[in-house]
Amino acid sequence: MKKIISLLTACFSIFSIAQKNADLIITNAKIYTVNQNFDTAESMAISNGKIVAVGKSADILKNYKSKNIQNLEGETVFPGLIDAHCHFTGFATDKWKCELWGTKSWDDIVARISDFAKTAPKEWLYGRSWDQNDWAVKEFPNKEKLDQLFPNRPVYLKRIDGHAAVANQKALDIAGVTKDSKILGGEIEVKNGKLTGILIDNAMLLVEKHIPEIEDKEAIQYFADLQKECFSYGLTSLHDCGITEKTLGLLEKAQAQNTLQMKIFALMEDNRDYYDRWIKKGRYTNKNITVGGFKVYSDGALGSRGANLIHDYSDKKGWRGFLLSERTHFENLAKKLKNSDLQMCTHAIGDSANRTILQIYGEVLGMKNDRRWRIEHAQIVDKNDFDLFGKYSIIPSVQPTHATSDMYWAEDRLGKDRLKYAYAYEDLLKQNGWLSLGTDFPVEEINPLKTFHSAVARKDSQNFPANGFQKENALTREQAIRGMTIWAAKAAFQENEIGSLEVGKSADFVVLNQDLMQVEESKILESKVLETYSGGKRVFYNKEYYDDLAQKLSGRTYGISSSK
Repeated sequence: MKKIISLLTACFSIFSIAQKNADLIITNAKIYTVNQNFDTAESMAISNGKIVAVGKSADILKNYKSKNIQNLEGETVFPGLIDAHCHFTGFATDKWKCELWGTKSWDDIVARISDFAKTAPKEWLYGRSWDQNDWAVKEFPNKEKLDQLFPNRPVYLKRIDGHAAVANQKALDIAGVTKDSKILGGEIEVKNGKLTGILIDNAMLLVEKHIPEIEDKEAIQYFADLQKECFSYGLTSLHDCGITEKTLGLLEKAQAQNTLQMKIFALMEDNRDYYDRWIKKGRYTNKNITVGGFKVYSDGALGSRGANLIHDYSDKKGWRGFLLSERTHFENLAKKLKNSDLQMCTHAIGDSANRTILQIYGEVLGMKNDRRWRIEHAQIVDKNDFDLFGKYSIIPSVQPTHATSDMYWAEDRLGKDRLKYAYAYEDLLKQNGWLSLGTDFPVEEINPLKTFHSAVARKDSQNFPANGFQKENALTREQAIRGMTIWAAKAAFQENEIGSLEVGKSADFVVLNQDLMQVEESKILESKVLETYSGGKRVFYNKEYYDDLAQKLSGRTYGISSSK
């Protein structure tokens, strides 16, 4: 008997020694690894922020031990979601401004800015996110009411797309803008010989350069506040498009202070003073922050009629929008970047702008390649130009919620024939076999589940229209998830670090209460983010959901550490 006991003890000791320590084990889950085969797993072991094993729960628990074992009881896990096009720092530092999202009329905006003026923290009354397409009268506003209410205080209200604004006379006077002022790549609207206050694209810069910046410590706090919101939506990484060197410095300072844990892939703004310095420096990484290229604007937005079209706008004869710079500007920058390891990522909305940038990329790149130069939005593409994406390996970086936000009025701007080739995500995907997805927040909402829903269902949050908007260009669920994870990572040359749940990669993942691959299409947006992990550490926990669930299902444990 003693020999048997000794043998059992020895075997147990060998088993214990054979087990490896892990910081965290996720078990009893449905894990979408989003690897090459889109395999699912039940369990993951994580150490030092990296995934060390993925597989069946029995195998993981046999080979690994941990003081922190999370039994998810069948909940769904996806890789941490990645927003491949947003304006994180810009939106964060806009947080002190008056929010105009959802206003239904110009009078509504005037009332909201009047209330804001009573407690506004700055002299300038700055508002963001109005959209005349949401109003009964879908016309640009006029500054007259603002002049009457605020004759001695500057007012500047930016449209939702960031490509148009209305300024009162005080703001225009500070900027020295008159009815005779002109600027390349912008429009200063004049009607009946008078300024209306409407500024389009580059004309906005005339006023914006006079608005004082917020304090650095305020900016860093706003970064932390917005990061918390992003984590609550399952985002663990994002591409911040068009930042300044000063903003980069603030991000690095926030990271050094442990205020910022978000993984940020930054694109520098199109600033001539930056070109030689950053081309010499090349791709740059500081822990979770990477600078990988330049964000360039070729044209404006469709909603403000700044998008550059080949033919006239259907609702404004004689008008085709404009490029924001001369063609030579884009050519010269592309040539400069050709021999660097930096990406060129160019905003192009209209079919003429897309054609121009596609041609320039093609002239410089010459053939298929792995440079991953991107066109941001690729919103309206002429039917004869789609093949250029594949021919020159140009990556479409698109935002599915733009389609479901614009579908109510896009035909007015484009007409039926051109609309067929707008928001054509499936057609774009076919060119290289992949594309990246984002939100463009704050132009759209942060919530990446809306990205997924719009991409798959081609419907708005009310599941309208019943049959989907141009459903032939919907993405499959797998394509949509890949576009929000591994393909978004690939668009930043980060596919070996993040974007899928595979051994050696950062343990970035999100736990959902519904399986996006299986849930009924109409219920996709009912999905809840339960937990978000970045580098193996939990950065969001849906306490409200779990508390409510605990009341309904006593005795069932969710999201609670166990040493069993």
